[in-house]
Amino acid sequence: MKKTKVAKGQFGYVKAQRLAVTLRTLLMFGLSLAIFGMGVWSAGSRKNLLTVVAVLGCLPASKSAVNMIMFLRVKGCSEKVKEQVTRCAEGLDQLYDMVFTSYEKNYQVSHMVLKGRVICGYTEDNKCDVRACEKHVETLLVQGGCRSVTVKIYDELDAYCKGLENLRKQEAEPLPEVILENLLSIAL
Repeated sequence: MKKTKVAKGQFGYVKAQRLAVTLRTLLMFGLSLAIFGMGVWSAGSRKNLLTVVAVLGCLPASKSAVNMIMFLRVKGCSEKVKEQVTRCAEGLDQLYDMVFTSYEKNYQVSHMVLKGRVICGYTEDNKCDVRACEKHVETLLVQGGCRSVTVKIYDELDAYCKGLENLRKQEAEPLPEVILENLLSIAL
């Protein structure tokens, strides 16, 4: 059975990225360590050109380690929430495991739906400041050229499902593709 890559916005993205980034980071540091070891073994000292190569190899490995730490701190959408919101959001454009970063905080949004120029999301993170998250996402979308977009983030699952039912009943223009593209580009 062939495994397919989980794309950003699909259920399980955070879990898949967590594994991939961790393996990549370990491989990069292992390669740098192996190059350093070869240099010490062949020259009998750590004062050689391979040591410089190994140290320079730590730069991309360190960048990957920062990415790994971000994904290790994030929790994706739980199976329980997925089951409940999938029923409520039937017929709407859906995104899972969205993480928006700012200088002050990170905002984990487990599930999002899009309809026209309205974006609704649900966060399972009880520490998430939903108003700040809404403002942050709106600001990033405006910077990306998406004007007059309404963002509503819920922290109660029942209220979110009621909001989705109301959203499904509303008539709306087709979803501008630029909104979806911007959301995917600003998320971790």
